[in-house]
Amino acid sequence: MLKAMSRKWLALAVLLTSPLIAPQAADAAEPAVHLGPNESALVRFQLPTEDMFRDLVAEGADIAARPRTTAGAVLADLVVTGAELTTLERRGATAVQVIPTATASRGTSMKTLAADTLQFLQAYWWTSNGKTFLQTQVATTASDDPDVEITVTWRTADGATGSYPLIRFEDSGEYQYHWALPQPLPAQPVSVSATSSLGGRSRQITPASWPGTTPPATPAGYQKDFIDAYMTPTDISARIKRLHRQYPALVDVLDLPNKTQGYRRTAVATIGGVVVESVKFGDQGMNGVQVRTVDPGAPNRPLRVTYRDRVLTVSLATDAEGKPISSTDDVASAISVTYPQRFRAVVAEGGAGMPMPVTGPVVLDDGLQGTEVPQRPWTVQALRIGAVRDGSKIGVLAYSQEHAREWATPLVTLEFAERLLANYATDAATRELLNSVEVFVIPTVNPDGANYSFNDYNFQRKNMVNHCTGTSRDPRYRNSWGVDVNRNYAVGSYFDGYVGGSANCLSGTYSGTAELSEAESRNVVALAEAHPNIKYSLNVHSYGGYFMWSPGAYKAEGRVTLARPSIDEAKYFLDSARRIVGAIATERGTVTWPSYTGPVADVLYSAAGNSADHLYYDLGIVAWNFEVGNDRWNDATQEWEGVGFQPPFDEAHGESQEYASGLVELVRIARDRATSSPATRR
Repeated sequence: MLKAMSRKWLALAVLLTSPLIAPQAADAAEPAVHLGPNESALVRFQLPTEDMFRDLVAEGADIAARPRTTAGAVLADLVVTGAELTTLERRGATAVQVIPTATASRGTSMKTLAADTLQFLQAYWWTSNGKTFLQTQVATTASDDPDVEITVTWRTADGATGSYPLIRFEDSGEYQYHWALPQPLPAQPVSVSATSSLGGRSRQITPASWPGTTPPATPAGYQKDFIDAYMTPTDISARIKRLHRQYPALVDVLDLPNKTQGYRRTAVATIGGVVVESVKFGDQGMNGVQVRTVDPGAPNRPLRVTYRDRVLTVSLATDAEGKPISSTDDVASAISVTYPQRFRAVVAEGGAGMPMPVTGPVVLDDGLQGTEVPQRPWTVQALRIGAVRDGSKIGVLAYSQEHAREWATPLVTLEFAERLLANYATDAATRELLNSVEVFVIPTVNPDGANYSFNDYNFQRKNMVNHCTGTSRDPRYRNSWGVDVNRNYAVGSYFDGYVGGSANCLSGTYSGTAELSEAESRNVVALAEAHPNIKYSLNVHSYGGYFMWSPGAYKAEGRVTLARPSIDEAKYFLDSARRIVGAIATERGTVTWPSYTGPVADVLYSAAGNSADHLYYDLGIVAWNFEVGNDRWNDATQEWEGVGFQPPFDEAHGESQEYASGLVELVRIARDRATSSPATRR
């Protein structure tokens, strides 16, 4: 559900190459991760309890993923500053790995004794790059006993056997199942069984092949690999224009109706414990404005604020002896009251009631480092692709980069778009697809946040709209401002009481001031509403290797999700998912795990107000979510390792190729629906 070049990657060059450290091997006297107070990194933590994970969700922590790579451990990947790292460690969390990013180059005793009943929920095997893996989920009827231990035993055709323990998984305080990460095996398993510490024993079953589907082979000469580097929003705009010029008979460019704020910030500075901020954006003539406080040099003078020649002067009040007596509160109020159309001022955190010194001048500045980024409202664009583009054909929507830091996601959607266009003239199968289906692609939903991620703060998740008030507008919080676009939709939202969003404007999952308060979320909905032929959508995020659908949110009390799909719909979701997962695997053997395939609220976490739920429940669109960037198996360490939001480009390139293949398969699924008989059509 998934970094500024100018920050030199936060001086983490050494840390980024460190291997995953098993929690039990960490030396308590020598922390595995070191960060300066203002440095930020994506860090994998081992948490002391499941309750702490739930607390972090409720607090709006910037949770990137929830890996389950160590038996019995509660792990979470979080974006943290050095100060936040220290706080988490004091709360009992252990930092075990910095996730790499790209380089700067771009019950009772009687119950306890009773034998339980065990049931396999999942048992799948697959091969990937010459390795065979097995993954299982088992449920116990002793769901209230947190100490039940479950072991799975497997056997291959040649008689080899082995076993491994499962981990109890709870969500929102409710038992779900026991499970384990995919386990490497010497060959295909022919049987599995499970036993528990209470004496329970499952039936012996035969694991199924996952995903069990293979897409049609591409013909000789099939064109792909159109991605050469990470792409900024400016690069993406240029690519959209080029595709329109190159394929005018197949492409329209749609300007979405809601302009974003743009890569803009107000100009701000702190002077003597007062934060002074322009009302207009810095690029609107407010960058460079100076602020100073002066001693009037005479007794019994009132506090006075003047603005002349781009200098804001605060003449402090004096007593009978001519000594300045204005406080920080006095000055902040006077600035805001005197020039409400130009400036706003607040007392900095911890500075209330302090004497205001004679100081300055300080210079207001928006703090933005992207000198080559246009500072104006941004028009988000979509590609409309197809041989017939009049709404008469079934439609598919692919969209990406709702979260700014997920740099690999536009590479997926643009690779997908260009494959369709480039192969139309030469590949009969592609031609048949574009004759039957209309494809819509929004490569970057959140261009403002993406520009900030590339130029100022690489871990930026949200857009650039600052709804904060009071001391939260202090510029030291600039990297925490913005709205999480994928928590700003209008179904199952924070405002409806669902879990996974936040009212805290500094939270990574801040839901905004209201449902659909942001231009970015309104654009996605507007496109879908304007084109009712869109019957399928796929929202591309990173990272973790998930493939998900609704429901995507639940209420905490009783873990009550949004309405579940019907039995037929649920089967359709899963059957289609297996086709798409199979297509992804054809590129480089990457297999999305069965345990990471399913409803968002079940396989990841509750994401209140996400876009897929809005499209599915409100508009009747069959809506999926990718989390590209699957964990990679390290044969040397025999561990799964995360790749992060901005992996080295070679990894991002691989992700673009394999997930573009998944999107092409989605178009085939839409084509199949369009050509099926009414009796079999959903």
